[in-house]
Amino acid sequence: MQKRMLYALLLLGLVLAPLAGAYPLFMMKVMCFALFAAAFNLLLGYTGLLSFGHAMFLATAGYVTGYTIQTLGLTPELGVIAGTLAATLLGLIVGFFAIRRQGIYFAMVTLAFAQMVYFVYLQAPFTHGEDGLQGVPRGALLGLLDLSSDLTLYYVVLVVMVLAFALIVRIVHSPFGQVLVALKENEARAVSLGYDTSRFKLLAFVLSAGLAGLAGSMKVLVLGFETLGDAYWTMSGLVVLMTLVGGMGTLFGPLLGAALIVTLEDRLGDMGAALASLTGVEWFRALGESVTIVTGVIFIVCVLAFRRGIVGEIVARVRLARSPG
Repeated sequence: MQKRMLYALLLLGLVLAPLAGAYPLFMMKVMCFALFAAAFNLLLGYTGLLSFGHAMFLATAGYVTGYTIQTLGLTPELGVIAGTLAATLLGLIVGFFAIRRQGIYFAMVTLAFAQMVYFVYLQAPFTHGEDGLQGVPRGALLGLLDLSSDLTLYYVVLVVMVLAFALIVRIVHSPFGQVLVALKENEARAVSLGYDTSRFKLLAFVLSAGLAGLAGSMKVLVLGFETLGDAYWTMSGLVVLMTLVGGMGTLFGPLLGAALIVTLEDRLGDMGAALASLTGVEWFRALGESVTIVTGVIFIVCVLAFRRGIVGEIVARVRLARSPG
């Protein structure tokens, strides 16, 4: 009941946010990355598979969606579907090879595939190389809703994100989700109980890739462009950071982690200018250009101080306070 109340309050806040003066474009960006982090958490937090290549699914869906809408003239809903399906298919191909390895070897296989995909997109004509796809039109949803309005698109994105998150919640609490948790905790025991662990891992990988692709498709629709930055390995590292900061293996943690990291990246320059004005130290003005340093420091603090993440630590302390004795 408490979780339902929390999610209801969060949904109400998101519905009212634009009416309260929140910037719709920024809020949509946060929601896209929140879905990306939640998709990654499905693989890492509940299945125990650490992927260092999830950026390839975000970028693949973004490029396919942008290309089909801008060049082929598809409607936005068909572009999003095409991008999501492309990421899902790529997840099936990569997962088929990756799940044959465990631990760090699994992570390295995903990283290797991600780097290959990055160099393909660097050279492919339809991606326009380092220039990326620019000026992707939003169009009209189902020929009825004009998505050129930020407010209209905001509520469309909100509906998509709520449905995607509801799917993740359903997956986690289903018998399939419980098997994934069993694989994470003790794979040998799951094998002894007769489960085909490779099949479950592959399905979890494909679901995670597809949801990450949905986030990428919505992101290019929101921002109107797609660049190589989404395919680079640092984006894969960023989603790991979002998940760890928020709380791996929790439903709400990745959402909070994504909101914190995206907000920090967007506001770092303003924060640096304010600190420089207050302290007189001009070095602070360079903070906006030093995002990787700041996120690296956050990652170190997270690992050393609260390994469960923000939400994970809160949940652990609440359980400890409620335990008898």
